[in-house]
Amino acid sequence: MKFGKWIFIVAAVTCATTAGPCATIAAEPNGKITILYDAFGADPTMTKDWGFSALVEVAGKRILFDTGDNAEIFAKNVGAKGVDLTMLDFVVLSHRHSDHMAGLSYVLSVNPKVKIYAPKEGFGIYGSSLPSTFYRKDESLPEEMRYYGGRPPKIMEFGAAWPNANFELVDQTTEIAPGINLIALVSDLPGTKELKELSLAVNTPDGLILVVGCSHPGIERIVEAATAINPKIHLIAGGFHLVVAADDAIDKIVIALKDKFKVENIAPGHCAGEPTFAALKKAFGTRYIYAGLGTSLALGPDINSSVRHGEAPAFDDLAVYRRLASRED
Repeated sequence: MKFGKWIFIVAAVTCATTAGPCATIAAEPNGKITILYDAFGADPTMTKDWGFSALVEVAGKRILFDTGDNAEIFAKNVGAKGVDLTMLDFVVLSHRHSDHMAGLSYVLSVNPKVKIYAPKEGFGIYGSSLPSTFYRKDESLPEEMRYYGGRPPKIMEFGAAWPNANFELVDQTTEIAPGINLIALVSDLPGTKELKELSLAVNTPDGLILVVGCSHPGIERIVEAATAINPKIHLIAGGFHLVVAADDAIDKIVIALKDKFKVENIAPGHCAGEPTFAALKKAFGTRYIYAGLGTSLALGPDINSSVRHGEAPAFDDLAVYRRLASRED
C-alpha cells in the first residue's frame, strides 16, 4: 500500500485540555494505523475474534492501542502482519474489559519493560492505591479484629493482574508526548457506570487523529473533549459502542459526527456495529474508511485516496495471494 507523505512539522498551537494547553503539533511521513484485532475483515492470514487492537505509527512513535481478547489469537495476528512488539514506544489500554487487554500477557512475554498507559481507578486490575482513611474505623474493637491491628498504612497499595508490568495510570486528559494526548473520561451509562476509559488523540497538521476503544463514556463526549485539543477532527477510528443501539440512536450519532463535529474521515470498527457501519458509509460516502482486520490506514492529507472504501482492501502483493491459494489445494 502506498502511504501518504507528510511534511515534517512541529508548530505551536493554542489548544486546551484538562491537563493544560497543548504545545505542539506532531507529524511524520508514512504514518499508518494497522488493525490487529477485530471480528470482521478479509485478510486470510489473520483470525477474526471479538475485541480490538491497533498499531498506531504516527508522530515518530509506535503505539499499541489495546491488545484484543485472546493472547494466542493476538500473537498470531501480530505475526501475520510482521509487527515487532519489541520496538513499541508504549502501549495504551483503553479500559479494563477483557476484549481490549487479554493479549497483554503476550506483549509482556516479548517486551516485559514496555510502558503501559491505563486508566487510574481507585481499585483496579492495573494496580491502584487508596488512602487508608477510605474505610470507617471502630477503636472499641480489640486489636485482632481491626484491619492492620488498628495501625493501617497511610496509603494502601493494591496489586495488578500483571505485577511486574510498567504501568503509568492516567486519571485526567494528559499530553504524554509532543502532540500525543490521552483523553480520560468516565462512563455514566447504565451497565458501565463509573468505567474509566482512555482514548488516543494525535494532533497532526491535517487535524486530530482520534483512536477509540469502546467509547463507553459516549463517542459524542469523547469527540467533544477532543475538540478542546484541536477542533478539526481529521479521522476517528475504533469502536463506538453502538453494536446493540436502535436505529434512531445511531442516526443521532451519525448526524452529530458529520454535521456538528464535522469529522472529515471515519473508520469504525469493533463495537460500532453493522447497522452503524451501514449508516456511516451512507452518510460519509468516500470519507468512510474501511478498517477491517489486517487493514492499514495511511495517514496524512490524502488518507481517503489510498484505501478502498467500504470493502476489504486489495492484496498489496499478488504473490501473497498465490501462496495462500496454493495452501488450500
